[in-house]
Amino acid sequence: MADRHRASAEVAAATRALPTRFLTPDDLVEMFELPSVETVYQWRRKRTGPRGFRVGRHLRFDPDDVRAWVESRIKGAAA
Repeated sequence: MADRHRASAEVAAATRALPTRFLTPDDLVEMFELPSVETVYQWRRKRTGPRGFRVGRHLRFDPDDVRAWVESRIKGAAA
């Protein structure tokens, strides 16, 4: 249980320091230590991940949306 809270705190700290530019799927893979970029695309298909948008054929994420998504996940885990 303590490890879960520590991991949540580390993710929350990382999202507070998000860059001001729009994030790529690769950025999310690196930030959350995901197995592959396919995980990000699965989240998008299932509508379980942070809200993203397309710029031409490129997928981007607003850092504020990613932060809000992480906070909602933390609150959901605390319930």
